[in-house]
Amino acid sequence: MKKMKKKIFYLFISLVILVTSCELPNNIDPKNPSAVPAGSEFMQAHISLVNQLGSINVNTNISRLLAQFQSEVTYVTESRYNFSDRQIPDAYSGNLYNGVLMNLKDCKQKLEALQLAGDLATVRDNQVAILEVLSVYGYQLLVDNFGNVPYTESLLGATNSRPKYDDALTIYKDLVTRIDAAIAKLTAGADFGGFGSYDILYSDDMSLWLKFAASLKLRIGMRLADVTGSNASTIVSQAVATGVFTSQDESAIQTYTGVAPYVNSYYQEFILGNRKDFCPTTTLVNMMNTLNDPRRAIWFTPYPSAGVYTGMQYGKTASSNYSAYSHFTSIPNPKYPVILLDYVGVEFMLAEAAERSFVGAPADAAGHYNNAILASMSYWGVSEADAAAYLAQPTVAYSTATGTYKQKIGTQKWLGLFDQGDEAWFEWRRLDFPILNFPQGMTYADIPKRMPYPFNENKMNKVNYDAAAAAIGGDLASTKLFWDKF
Repeated sequence: MKKMKKKIFYLFISLVILVTSCELPNNIDPKNPSAVPAGSEFMQAHISLVNQLGSINVNTNISRLLAQFQSEVTYVTESRYNFSDRQIPDAYSGNLYNGVLMNLKDCKQKLEALQLAGDLATVRDNQVAILEVLSVYGYQLLVDNFGNVPYTESLLGATNSRPKYDDALTIYKDLVTRIDAAIAKLTAGADFGGFGSYDILYSDDMSLWLKFAASLKLRIGMRLADVTGSNASTIVSQAVATGVFTSQDESAIQTYTGVAPYVNSYYQEFILGNRKDFCPTTTLVNMMNTLNDPRRAIWFTPYPSAGVYTGMQYGKTASSNYSAYSHFTSIPNPKYPVILLDYVGVEFMLAEAAERSFVGAPADAAGHYNNAILASMSYWGVSEADAAAYLAQPTVAYSTATGTYKQKIGTQKWLGLFDQGDEAWFEWRRLDFPILNFPQGMTYADIPKRMPYPFNENKMNKVNYDAAAAAIGGDLASTKLFWDKF
């Protein structure tokens, strides 16, 4: 009965959107529809977001290079921080603004224009809340990459093709307001859901969307942890009170169908594209070798012999031999998933929040730290015995591992964020750990602290571009963003 009600509610809303989007029924061309059902538009935006996060194509996403999970084999300019040749910032921001945020905004406007009441209004509210969660997610990605970005004047198309750039901290504060509104709209555990079968992330489970929203709010709050007057402690405690992820099963993880074009980027590039562009870095592999990390056998192929793992030096000036290093085991798996935000990351955030007395007491940090590591091990298929042995090592155990809490958490969190290039790079910039390797002929200071603005902006939106660059301290890869204080 519940499933039937969901289907009826969603079908009704979809039909209303289709009908109200057309002037007259006889103007409808069934082969070329003038309106897109809300569910289709939402799903397309979601897929575009997942594809952007999961992409290893150097034309659109070099975050795994910036986080030093990958080394380049043949073409080495991107790992040497050349953003301009391929205009990577233009593609990255364009994919988010046009492929994700514009579709989410359009879908939201259609839904909010409907005159509904009762259960139908509740379904619509759930849908709008879901759209807002993904919108907040998308804008946070833009801010954390670039700093000040178009926000209040973004997504206006021809109405305003030269938008101003908003202050990054001001955007962050508004994102908190928006995620709070989404949380308030979500009705979990009712007889109806949101986008029905179009929800390929959570299968229309509003309780999981609520946990995703709360976990995203937690991430926003922790990014603000060192920003004076940001109210970070309150944001974090409110998120925890709402209910963040409590197991990896609740995490926002999207698995591909495995049928082209819905395949993981590794499979697309290495198998379908017959390329051999990346190997794991010495930064990653050597650290795991030192820590006897059992995830090595799951993430990499051995080289040169069984049980031995060899990474490639990061940022070399010349090409390398792909066959001379360990490889990523994810390559032949077309269904390899993309993690948007997971329980592992949440537990690391809670460990840091405890150290800062945002939630709980500093003594609780070890428990969250342990939970995060064990959850990561379990997710990747490490046995409980091997996971426990890893955690018991003096170099890993919270009470004996080297350094401050930022070093302990930052190092293990970077490992726990494996293959989540954007988030790993953001958190390395904020926590300053682990110690990365700089490219040949460069210095540690050359490792980017932000992505330069899209190069097209200097031509097409120069006045606003110049103002934005001046406001953040210069459009340089070395410019720290407002939350990167140390």
